[in-house]
Amino acid sequence: MQGTTGGARPRLLFHPGRSNPVRINALGAPSARHVRLALEPGRTLYEAIVEPLAGIGIRNASLTILGGTFQRLSYCVAPPDPSGRAVIAYTAPIDAGMAEMVFGNATLGVSLENKPLVHCHATIRTGDGEMRGGHILTEDCIVGVDPIPALVTGLEGFDVRQAHDPETNIPLLQPMKESA
Repeated sequence: MQGTTGGARPRLLFHPGRSNPVRINALGAPSARHVRLALEPGRTLYEAIVEPLAGIGIRNASLTILGGTFQRLSYCVAPPDPSGRAVIAYTAPIDAGMAEMVFGNATLGVSLENKPLVHCHATIRTGDGEMRGGHILTEDCIVGVDPIPALVTGLEGFDVRQAHDPETNIPLLQPMKESA
């Protein structure tokens, strides 16, 4: 950036663990189902995603949430871990109250406890009109009075599982051979 002086610099994240030479861990899906989902009013975001997809046999998926109003929306952000033990440390939950999700992306996978896990990042507009973004706390967010549309790609032939990542020292969702 020639001619730029001062100003904000991009933040740097330092990974505390040894770097893995394989930068992208990928598996191909032999097939995928595409579903349009209406997230049901009054349910948590977690329930509104997990339950209807489980009902049609989808347990691993990528979702695009097209936006809508939440009666209650909570999120956090992930600044660098001040202790240096992990790459990031989530903040305490931030209560946005009634808020509009402008756009979000979520991954449905399996947690360390072998339960469904929904990991979601989104841009939101608070009741005060401020634009924010971060890691959405899906079990604390309540879908508003109108259904919220989401586009789902059900991933088949492998699992998306949470597993400890030694490079970042945090659990991450990773593709793994399908379990029985």
